[in-house]
Amino acid sequence: MGLSSCSEKKPSLKKMTSADQISMFNEDIRAHYFETLDSAAHYIKKMDTTFSLEVNKAHFLKSREWYKRVEPMLIAYDYENYLSMNAPNLLKVEMEDYTDIKKLTPKSYQVLEELLFGEEKFSNKELHAVLLYLQTRIPYIRKNHIIYTQRDRHHLKMIRDAVVNIAAKGITGFDSPMLANSLNEAVYSYQSIKKVIDIYEIAFEDQNLYKKWVSAINAAIMDLKNGDFDSFDRYSFIKNHTNSQLKLINDTAADWGITLNTSRPLNPIAENLFAKDFFNLKMFSLQGSLPVNEKRIALGKELFNDKTLSSTGVMSCATCHIKEKAFTDGHARAVGNKGEELLRNTPALPYAVYQTSFFYDGRGDGLEGQIVSVANNENEFHLDLATMEKRVKDNPDYRLQFDALYEGEVTNFNVRNAIATYIRSLAPFDSKFDRNMQGLEESLTEEEVVGFNLFMGKAACATCHFPPAFNGTVPPKYMETEFENLGVPENISFTHPVLDKDPGQYDPFKVEEKRGFFKTSTVRNVELTGPYMHNGVYTTLDEVMKFYNMGGGQGMGLGVPYQTLPADSLGLDVKEIGSIIAFMKVLTDKEYEKNR
Repeated sequence: MGLSSCSEKKPSLKKMTSADQISMFNEDIRAHYFETLDSAAHYIKKMDTTFSLEVNKAHFLKSREWYKRVEPMLIAYDYENYLSMNAPNLLKVEMEDYTDIKKLTPKSYQVLEELLFGEEKFSNKELHAVLLYLQTRIPYIRKNHIIYTQRDRHHLKMIRDAVVNIAAKGITGFDSPMLANSLNEAVYSYQSIKKVIDIYEIAFEDQNLYKKWVSAINAAIMDLKNGDFDSFDRYSFIKNHTNSQLKLINDTAADWGITLNTSRPLNPIAENLFAKDFFNLKMFSLQGSLPVNEKRIALGKELFNDKTLSSTGVMSCATCHIKEKAFTDGHARAVGNKGEELLRNTPALPYAVYQTSFFYDGRGDGLEGQIVSVANNENEFHLDLATMEKRVKDNPDYRLQFDALYEGEVTNFNVRNAIATYIRSLAPFDSKFDRNMQGLEESLTEEEVVGFNLFMGKAACATCHFPPAFNGTVPPKYMETEFENLGVPENISFTHPVLDKDPGQYDPFKVEEKRGFFKTSTVRNVELTGPYMHNGVYTTLDEVMKFYNMGGGQGMGLGVPYQTLPADSLGLDVKEIGSIIAFMKVLTDKEYEKNR
């Protein structure tokens, strides 16, 4: 029951919303939470292995609809169960050490969708396992809910995360890979957002702001309802709906007299999905790190280019990460300090800050930690950290800068932090695409817009390369970076491919199910960063797109049992592939555009 009927006269704002007090709307939001959970559970309980496929499909769709209505609240208040219920149909392996390796088979709505609507036959045992999990999990979630002490800021952040999730993941087909029902499901999530806004109607001091919310949500729903998955204009949707809703979040925070929490990966006041300040840079830095400023960036840049930090004095970070090549080196595989070819391709550094794992196999936990591995590697710097520290201390110019910027502390950590600070600055979000999304210019061609829409939809690129960084860091929380097994070959032949032998994440724990897994890199500046893939096997973007269009290694006939890329062809024609490449090229940062 809406609260607007409880009083003829609107109470004062102070009595309705508060920065510090428990929200007076918790009871109504909890009731909505229960309604959606109970409805999802109701239809899941109507499914059984003894029923016909058509009956189970119908009940699945209804349960899934209600799940999508509860999803904004699950993301906000029960994230672990959200991840479990929304998990892709892929084996999950958690590796802490040799004695703590967990292999988790998902039992999620995505698994259920693929069983019921896929072409492969499934057993009643498989169906029963998933149904049993969901039939018991949903009531468990309801019983163990935590919607008791939330503040108004928590509910507003719930709305913000839902808006981001719909744009960055929901409309891409990420969690409806079989049915591509993403647009309808986005409608259900928006209807839940509207319900929360309606609950808060009497809390708006500015009733015109409430009306703007209703109008904005209705307009977004109308566009989604009128759209077709393959042809939907995601570019216009994000530009016209998502970004305007992010601004409404800020307006609402001001109206309610609250401030959103700033200790999260996303900047809560950013009003554009592709703005430079969309991410909270502090949360992608080591805890306690000094702020990024121009002088620390300049010091880091100097150290980045300093060859004296290597044992032989012939290699710096810039030796392999060449600025003009978007901080790659142009080689298929990196070249070591003696001219030898190393195991993998040199990854790009721009936007590397917005990921949670480093190196292709994810063995690095942070930028500062990654530098330790580079320093110690006998094929790279081959210099112990104590010696690196001493060489910096022995440089009078460095000592002066560290006196001013690091309180006189020349430690190997501060040296690494300075270099990492420079790398963190390499995320300008100022490409032609960004400038158009930010409303600074209207210069994208029709082909480039079509390419973005294909990238975000039919081609399924954005189900791994998530906006806005277009890397593997997963929305809406952006706290985990994904790894994929694509079945990349070691040779360029599409008719006689040979599977690459690089074990990827198989090492160091020798887990077969992680063989061939590599981190999803960003596609920003991709026209400058070839050759491509972890082994540099492809020299052109056309070859890369052909590989994906064929369904990766499995699609080319290779035995890749744990491939995460669907083996079916994407069905892209030559014109569509050209459009996607045209889009990726407008992700080139502004400083490189003159070299295009």
